[in-house]
Amino acid sequence: MKLDFTRWLPAIATNPNRKTALSIVGVTALAGLALGPSAIAAPLTSGPHEGAVAAIDKATGRSGAVESGPTGGGRSGTAEDGRSGTIESGPTGGGRSDQPDTGKPSRAKLVPYGAQGAQSRIPLDDAQRGNAKSIIEVAKKTGVGERGAVIGIATALQESKLYNLGHLGAYNDHDSQGLFQQRPSTGWGTVEQITDPEYSSTVFFEALKGVNGWREMPLTDAAQTVQVSAYPFHYAQWEEQSADIVSQLW
Repeated sequence: MKLDFTRWLPAIATNPNRKTALSIVGVTALAGLALGPSAIAAPLTSGPHEGAVAAIDKATGRSGAVESGPTGGGRSGTAEDGRSGTIESGPTGGGRSDQPDTGKPSRAKLVPYGAQGAQSRIPLDDAQRGNAKSIIEVAKKTGVGERGAVIGIATALQESKLYNLGHLGAYNDHDSQGLFQQRPSTGWGTVEQITDPEYSSTVFFEALKGVNGWREMPLTDAAQTVQVSAYPFHYAQWEEQSADIVSQLW
């Protein structure tokens, strides 16, 4: 399935820093892979984006327990339907989260107030890691630091599973696109801009900086103030994995 994913979406699978976004053409093609003899059926739940999510899950070899319900609405929307995808539930701290003294961010900076609720975790491919690196670099440039990077990556994990999504046709939430599922109609920028990881990360962090006291907020509150999602607490589940990603890639 990985080969099929790379064949249909080379700009995403092999060149994560390009401005190319996953379009409805790619999703349709991926959804067709489900009919192949080697495809593993992915569970579908009700929601406007199930086809898009299932296609991505199939392409990356993922399937598993999910939560249904769209997380879109407000200014940002989402290409996910509030589902965690393939997850590892429960607290994930300790073990691999502890880093030796290598100049990487401390756990106290990354998760200063402790993660809220059960945590989710998904495996990352090269495209997702590339997009995470882009978010981290912009976090450095905009001055939001390690904690801001954790909030940004957690938000993108919930909104797009760290894929730079283009318009998904019938599965799209309003006009939401990109890593953060920002909407041109609500002033986030043009389609070309919001599907550019550097631009979309920059406007996310600039909006975050405008939130009074964001550094002292729980992650899900800070993300929700920027995103205005219909399901605000869903951001909380990605805090541990986001902290691990920032620790590894900072």
